[in-house]
Amino acid sequence: MNTQPDVEDLLRRLAPRVLGALVRRHPDFEAAEDAVQEALLAAATQWPKEGVPDRPEGWLVTVASRRMTDRFRSDLASRRREERSAALTPTDELVAPAADAGEPAGEDDTLTLLLLCCHDDLGPSSRVALTLRAVGGLTTAEIANAFLVPETTMARRIGRAKQRVKAGGARFRRPPEDELPERLRAVLHVLYLVFNEGYTATSGPDLYRTDLAREAIRLTRTVRALRPDDGEVAGLLALMLLTDARRPARTDPEGNLVPLAEQNRDRWNRAYVDEGIALITDTLARAPIGPYQVQAAIAAVHAEAAHARDTDWPQIVELYRVLEDLAPNPVVTLNHAVAVAMTHGPRAGLALLEPLDADQRMSGRHRLPAVRAHLLESAGDIEAARASYRIAARLTTSLPEQRYLQDREARLARR
Repeated sequence: MNTQPDVEDLLRRLAPRVLGALVRRHPDFEAAEDAVQEALLAAATQWPKEGVPDRPEGWLVTVASRRMTDRFRSDLASRRREERSAALTPTDELVAPAADAGEPAGEDDTLTLLLLCCHDDLGPSSRVALTLRAVGGLTTAEIANAFLVPETTMARRIGRAKQRVKAGGARFRRPPEDELPERLRAVLHVLYLVFNEGYTATSGPDLYRTDLAREAIRLTRTVRALRPDDGEVAGLLALMLLTDARRPARTDPEGNLVPLAEQNRDRWNRAYVDEGIALITDTLARAPIGPYQVQAAIAAVHAEAAHARDTDWPQIVELYRVLEDLAPNPVVTLNHAVAVAMTHGPRAGLALLEPLDADQRMSGRHRLPAVRAHLLESAGDIEAARASYRIAARLTTSLPEQRYLQDREARLARR
């Protein structure tokens, strides 16, 4: 045995590989996932006291396999009792997996597992929950806490996701190479959603949830190691690094939101900035361009400016034009409007916002009135800006964002 200080991190890294080892041998995803969770719990209890085994992955595979064996034997015995009681002859016995699960899973199983968790039959929220549980190794309670829902609600969501995967006939196997790019896009979208929820929580008292952002970065690094030539994987990782680099400067000592233009950039995570810039620079030079790469390039332009006043806004405007061609959506238009306002004045930015009023995807969301309030304030239309700040503050469910918007409105009221 050897000692390992960060058992939790080790278990999260090993969880998808252990699950892959079981699912490859038996198609019952739900039973395999439950067995792995039991093995992880046993390791979390024993390893801090007894030390980490020399082959921790093999230890987990063996324990999880035994759990599955015990469960299948119990199910089989129960079924036989029922059949004897009903005087029936068994026709399709359950086959218990071998106690020895063989060689541990390879790293490629992590990507296969991600693809399975992002099955076409699942909605975005179910994909996120199942990915965090099966691949991220988070408990149901941790996932529920991250999304501010009761544990029972999250348990039902995860349970339904597993059942839909099973009902859809999904199998633990890599898709054909010609189908992989499309399937991989679903995985990247899920990781993007996880990161966004971690970086700016949609509701609750905290601006960000560090565990979710960290987990999204870790999983994206894993996919990057498996798909090193995929430009969009590299682009997403670069985007996460360059965005998360700002986190130390996003709040003041009281936890209040500090906007990008007012952040102390000396507090940014320089290691993440350097890694992100190097990654996107290399990727843009050799890979077909995609939306995540363009977003990373925009983040890199911000990161390269020592002060907000040094930002190359004309370059950002052009990058948003490219992004709107590749992946048009109202959020891109919203951000494009800000860049245009910084380059050509607030009225030009406000003109770009007008079509969004009729876009149902922005209905009930605070971002549009918040951006409009900022541009109206810059244009000197104080009363209209105050009204938009009030609307945005009512719509957001994030308490730090709500406080920020209310403070902006109150500041204008004192003018």
